[in-house]
Amino acid sequence: MTNNRITQLFNIQYPIIQAGMIWASGWKLASAVSNEGGLGIIGAGSMYPEVLREHIQKCKKATSFPFAVNVPMLYPNLEQIMEIIIEEGVEIVFTSAGNPKTWTSYLQEKGIKVVHVVSSVKFALKAEAAGVDAVVAEGFEAGGHNGRDETTTFTLIPMVREQIRIPLIAAGGIATGRGMLAAMVLGADAVQVGSRFVASEEASSHPKFKELVVAAKEGDTILTLKELAPVRLLKNRFFEQVSELYTQSPSREQLIQLLGRARAKKGMFEGDLEEGELEIGQISGLIHDIKPAAQIVRDMMREFDEAKAEVTAL
Repeated sequence: MTNNRITQLFNIQYPIIQAGMIWASGWKLASAVSNEGGLGIIGAGSMYPEVLREHIQKCKKATSFPFAVNVPMLYPNLEQIMEIIIEEGVEIVFTSAGNPKTWTSYLQEKGIKVVHVVSSVKFALKAEAAGVDAVVAEGFEAGGHNGRDETTTFTLIPMVREQIRIPLIAAGGIATGRGMLAAMVLGADAVQVGSRFVASEEASSHPKFKELVVAAKEGDTILTLKELAPVRLLKNRFFEQVSELYTQSPSREQLIQLLGRARAKKGMFEGDLEEGELEIGQISGLIHDIKPAAQIVRDMMREFDEAKAEVTAL
């Protein structure tokens, strides 16, 4: 498959998007995915503005193919981040965790394609009304910050497809070519893959975290902290502390105090597997090795073609 609405929109070979994940997706990962025909994304959420500029510049040197930047809109320094994206000539921006109306038209006036991440039909329709070029609909299997409604990808994608006309990217619980085919049969034009790329050689996350992702089994992740911002984590000592606090019917302030600052950096980037916040998706139970990002793209496309042939033969 080389030609559909998403590959045409982004001018890429394969409809595989690497998610913009904090502490995992720097320029090395983004350029590796883009060089192999997918769309690599730099995750700006864990970067100071000038660090982001450095990653964009290095990515431009490492690939001649399109790449994007993911911007969680609840983060500080937002205006400065957007200025850097424009100054550096980034052509595609994925926005999340905020109102798509705020920046979409401004970025599009600068010639930038805008994609917004949503977790419900309601927000997909709002994103379409805001004029975005495409949406990512993410089921609650996904790692990291998540929707409150706990709608699974298998349910969410066809419901969103039924309601919107713009291109649709499926996310949440997709790490294989078979999962990619299933998402596209349900109505997606492409898939966004996060957890599988965490377990790649180029991901900037800590090697110990990558190894823990590979070792994860079914049931090792859980969605928690819904009073703050729902997040899917691997179970560890920090999660046990959260669970213990929940037995006391904690206030929002108590949860914020326990979470503290830089908890995700401590876990995923610095490798503190006990006290850190370890964000990963349920699909980690199906990830069994750490390999180059290019190999992940190749394997997904091979599995996709094989699975498609099997279905056609039925």
